[in-house]
Amino acid sequence: MDAHNRQSPRARPATPANLTRGALRRRLLARACVVALLVALPGLQAAEPARPWLDTQRSFEDRAAALVAQMTLEEKAAQMQNDSPAIERLGLPAYDWWNEALHGVARAGGATVFPQAIGMAASFDIPLMDQVSSAISDEARAKHHRFLAEGKHGRYQGLTFWSPNINIFRDPRWGRGQETYGEDPYLTSRMGVSFVRGLQGMDPVTGKPLDPKYRKLDATAKHLAVHSGPEADRHHFDVHPSRQDLYDTYLPAFEALVKEGDVYAVMGAYNRVYGESASASQFLLQDTLRRDWGFTGYVMSDCWAIRDIYTTHAIVATAEEAAALGVKKGTELNCGNTYAEHLPVAVRKGLITEAELDESLTRLMTARMRLGMFDPPAQVKWAQIPYSANQSPAHDALARKMAQESIVLLKNDGVLPLSRDVKRIAVIGPTADDTMALLGNYYGTPADPVTILRGIREAAPQAEVVYARGVDLVEGRNDPAATPLVEAQYLRPSPGANERGLRGEYFRNRDLSGTPALVRVDPVIGFSWDRGSPTDNLMARGEAGPDEAIPADNFSIRWSGQLLPPVSGSYELEAAANDGVRVYLDGKRVIDRWQQADRLTASSATVQLEAGRAYDLKLEYQEGERDAGVRLAWRMPGAKPPFEEALEAARNADVVVFAGGLTGDVEGEEMTVNYPGFAGGDRTDTRLPATQQKLLEAVQATGKPVVLVLTTGSALAVDWAKEHVPGVLVAWYPGQRGGNAVADVLFGDANPAGRLPVTFYKAGEKMPAFDDYTMAGRTYRYFEGEPLYPFGHGLSYTTFDYAGLKLDHATARAGQPVKATVKVRNSGKRAGDEVVQLYVHPRQAGEGRALKDLRGFQRVHLQPGEEREVSFVLDPARDLRHYDEKAQAYVVSPGGYEVQVGASSADIRARTPLTIRAD
Repeated sequence: MDAHNRQSPRARPATPANLTRGALRRRLLARACVVALLVALPGLQAAEPARPWLDTQRSFEDRAAALVAQMTLEEKAAQMQNDSPAIERLGLPAYDWWNEALHGVARAGGATVFPQAIGMAASFDIPLMDQVSSAISDEARAKHHRFLAEGKHGRYQGLTFWSPNINIFRDPRWGRGQETYGEDPYLTSRMGVSFVRGLQGMDPVTGKPLDPKYRKLDATAKHLAVHSGPEADRHHFDVHPSRQDLYDTYLPAFEALVKEGDVYAVMGAYNRVYGESASASQFLLQDTLRRDWGFTGYVMSDCWAIRDIYTTHAIVATAEEAAALGVKKGTELNCGNTYAEHLPVAVRKGLITEAELDESLTRLMTARMRLGMFDPPAQVKWAQIPYSANQSPAHDALARKMAQESIVLLKNDGVLPLSRDVKRIAVIGPTADDTMALLGNYYGTPADPVTILRGIREAAPQAEVVYARGVDLVEGRNDPAATPLVEAQYLRPSPGANERGLRGEYFRNRDLSGTPALVRVDPVIGFSWDRGSPTDNLMARGEAGPDEAIPADNFSIRWSGQLLPPVSGSYELEAAANDGVRVYLDGKRVIDRWQQADRLTASSATVQLEAGRAYDLKLEYQEGERDAGVRLAWRMPGAKPPFEEALEAARNADVVVFAGGLTGDVEGEEMTVNYPGFAGGDRTDTRLPATQQKLLEAVQATGKPVVLVLTTGSALAVDWAKEHVPGVLVAWYPGQRGGNAVADVLFGDANPAGRLPVTFYKAGEKMPAFDDYTMAGRTYRYFEGEPLYPFGHGLSYTTFDYAGLKLDHATARAGQPVKATVKVRNSGKRAGDEVVQLYVHPRQAGEGRALKDLRGFQRVHLQPGEEREVSFVLDPARDLRHYDEKAQAYVVSPGGYEVQVGASSADIRARTPLTIRAD
């Protein structure tokens, strides 16, 4: 028995047997009064001497230490895993540290979905990112307290969020590059610091906490530090970057988030760095993170990365050795079960001491206390955020604003903006009406997602908008989404009803039994839920089900109503589901596939239908585990093959909008399904998928003006489109209002000003080996060839002139700030934003040094003819430093530099020399 659990005879409490009846009555009455006071005034818990960790007058660190001191060894180990169990005798509730908020609260049911991280980086707008991250944290807090009120303590319901991903997007083939802020360390740092401050409740200007006592959320900088693919190799490869590449490219964003953003958590990576597991690295976690940067928060492993230490990496031989090594090297929290199961064994074997566990666990408990988890909600400012903040109209408008600002106009030969007089628009392509093209990965469930097709229809009510998907996203996918959904106008929930759609009954079980937990009318049956990390069986993933009343797994739905065919003839009726689905028409079962499926799988039936008749329709669906989705689709009589249908739509249109590119279904995290051009979630070919390229060329050959809208999380080698298509823009994965934002840009209601946060390379460019982490030949900083589109590129519907670049000191010491100013004028006829970018180019670049570095940017709005002076402050000690391998330190080399200001890394409008003299 542990010493702190023993009681001396004198300390033994009196029992009812030792008391008179009157004394017992008085004691029970007194105890009832105390209980009543504790319920009425939660703050009085602080006075309870047996639980000093509830004493709000003590420091969080003291309270955490007092709580840890009461735990057994096994309890301590269990609290160091992500899904920490309750300890009822201590009044400690269960808590799961695993939550996601990459571009909105993810996998926790309904939440506002902002553009994917790579898209937000394309905005180059820090003040707007401040607003977005603050909105995300408002929703996270509101959702957490709603979950608590419902007695829920599970995954995706807490306050510790594993975002942002600030790895450098060094290679366009990496499937998870969409989660990052691009290829540049400076842009990544600025976006990352802003995001962290918004999540953690800090003033965006001063960086000081808005509440001096309680943090709003915990943000997590991931994945420290050299981690960007290949996805298939991440559990076993060992990276040995040059120290110059490490310190000049891979570490700066992490350092900025620690020192400037005060990020409270850091996640290690799966791979090794210099032979050490990134989640058990003396060099990364102890020497760099804590000693050099002064990090005071906690470190966690990526999921099951501690297990990799003894399995795939084989650094040690056993699980208990891996657990001990992880804690000793500085990883306090284990996503997985290695700590819980094997740390007690490690202590008993002498591999680690219980005191070392106490130190790590105290840091974790301090983090929870600083979030207010152990204090009366009335005392915690952030607990007062109302649930109405979640998916609020203001956040919806903010999602649209960020989507507008993220769109990059790559090319415009005068086709844009589209005329309001256009009569017939053909919207063609596989991502035009696909909700997944809006979302990317790590997302929540949007209330009313607007696809590109819908956005165009809403923006152009005067025009006839004809849609044809044309082709699948990629070759060999046999995408069920290729078959058109049965639209709401052909469905009604009951005979004679004016409402359109089908009546949905949602059950909290898989067999449609009992009373439905939710009943509603769904206009169309085209849903995709529960899209989490695609790491095989390792992670329980997903968005909550169709509503928060329904679990993420093990539910079923029955839709019923009537089908109203518009013409007579032979229809192909199709139901696709992951997992089981059945369809009944006039009481006859026409589709029956009532088993689990690994992915969305379609089944079809050919049926004869007559126009003017109403057919009773019933669709039953059941979902087991993980990804969930269901669609009711059909092909009408006489429908042409999809490719020919698209060409016919183009021929009959005044203008064509081709929406293509990628979705999170083909690029992402460690996927198991591969297609031509894709492997494990990464890409082996950066060109537009062949199916789409063939259709695009055929559509362009019709002679109609074409605008190409790309949905993607990475660079696409659209060489052919650059040469032949008059208008090209990149929408990324633009979030829940992405379709509206694209339409806003197409019709000129929003003037595009997004900039590329990554280099777009030509299709024939020979890239360095994907698994080579040397920066030579990568990104605009080291690439000496001619890109297809350079980093920072983006056009506008107006023009801007630059003039008068000057420095307040043309010669300066390494520690002397230098102010650069330049005049920027809107020389066009439309109001618009210009992203003014400042780069520094060393005139005598040494071996391994970057050709140039972004060191400032401002997004400014100017009316036609308006001129503004834009200023930047260069701190040579920060902005001109580079790592010197010989000195084994950052240095500022004296000599000549060129300060460049322009509209992209390649479009430099003004230059001036700067000399740094040796002290």
